[in-house]
Amino acid sequence: MRSPRRCSRNGCPKTAVATLTYVYADSTAVVGPLAAFAEPHSYDLCERHAVGLTAPRGWDLVRHEGEFDAPPPSIDDLVALAEAVREAARPSPRRDQSAGRTPARPPAQVGRRGHLRVIPPPAR
Repeated sequence: MRSPRRCSRNGCPKTAVATLTYVYADSTAVVGPLAAFAEPHSYDLCERHAVGLTAPRGWDLVRHEGEFDAPPPSIDDLVALAEAVREAARPSPRRDQSAGRTPARPPAQVGRRGHLRVIPPPAR
């Protein structure tokens, strides 16, 4: 599962909404909507850094007009959300009526899928 793309500026934890590309032959910097795929010679920027960017001296800056939209959720994000909803909808274990306590559970395993982790419920 892929994680959302982050701003390329050092120390900025925000989600990227724009892509900066330099056209060296024309001495132009172009700031546009977030590219579909991360490219090695382009930079992903959050809205603050995309709006506040200035071009080097002698360069032209071409900037997208309007607001930068956040990228839509990926299929992986939707699958993770569906799995979380399914997990939350599972019925809780029944209490043992004769002893008045919950039956013992098998030891829970911590699993990993992509960047999400399955954390076992707290022991009761």
